[in-house]
Amino acid sequence: GKTSLSCGTAIALAKSGKKVFLVSTDPASNLNEMLEIPKLDVPTDVPKVPGLTVMNIDPEKAGEHYRQRALDPLRGTVPDADLKRMEESMSGACTMEVAAFDEFAGLFSEEGDVESGGFTKGYDHVVFDTAPTGHTLRLLSLPAAWNSFLDHNSMGNSCLGPSTAMKMNQKRFARALACLTNPQSTIIVLVARPDASTLKEAARSAQELADMDLKNQVVMINGVFTAQDPSDKVAMSRQEAGERALASMSPVLKDKVVCQLPLKPFNMVGLDRLLTLFDSEVLPDAGPTSEVKDVPISPLSTLMDDIAAPGHGLVLVM
Repeated sequence: GKTSLSCGTAIALAKSGKKVFLVSTDPASNLNEMLEIPKLDVPTDVPKVPGLTVMNIDPEKAGEHYRQRALDPLRGTVPDADLKRMEESMSGACTMEVAAFDEFAGLFSEEGDVESGGFTKGYDHVVFDTAPTGHTLRLLSLPAAWNSFLDHNSMGNSCLGPSTAMKMNQKRFARALACLTNPQSTIIVLVARPDASTLKEAARSAQELADMDLKNQVVMINGVFTAQDPSDKVAMSRQEAGERALASMSPVLKDKVVCQLPLKPFNMVGLDRLLTLFDSEVLPDAGPTSEVKDVPISPLSTLMDDIAAPGHGLVLVM
């Protein structure tokens, strides 16, 4: 529910008259689908929401941009063979992650919009729809890791680029982290569902973020299920499971919970639906739109027998 809440928050702020910039650093972002805008690889105004600008950071484009910034100053000064080796070493997932954070850090730049691509100036609020927590934590730990690396590798190359390029970005990254760790400028919103394993992961993430000095945290519980019919045993069981998970929530999270949002009976795609996100009323189920007919279905054991029949093979589960 991170993207839904990010979109809902940005839309609500813009509707209140604020100028808002919503940006996603998630490689698997679906911002464009949710806001019904085909392309978001550059800052794009949302036509139906005045004051809201949106952008997806494309990891591949960010990687290319990062490689150019790192290697262009070296062209003509180092042998072509060495330059080619550097390019090859900067073609993996490691570089992509750093490049995404490089774009992210550029949004905090003090140099201004034109010179460095910093888009935060002129906006009242910036909402970051981040990647899954583990990915984000790795990126946030980069500035400290770079300091250590550069202290011992003043010359040389890595998947992050030549040391000279890393030194260029060191201040930029440190400035981004300083902004993120400042409780006066940044609030960290952890999104979790009322599920024991999800809440446990959220508590672990909250502690890891706090260890990195990102301590201004709140928790939003999304998708809270409430049974509409007390006689429905399956629905009541699901509701009770959620209540048990919330009751046993870690103290690390319990004091940080600011709201619980109900599970909606529809997908959060499109502006009309996103506008209902913070509506506390649970909409009644409209029921099936057409008659449901019984369909003869073979038992699962039949599928298992079919798979086993050849005696060998590959089962790909997606």
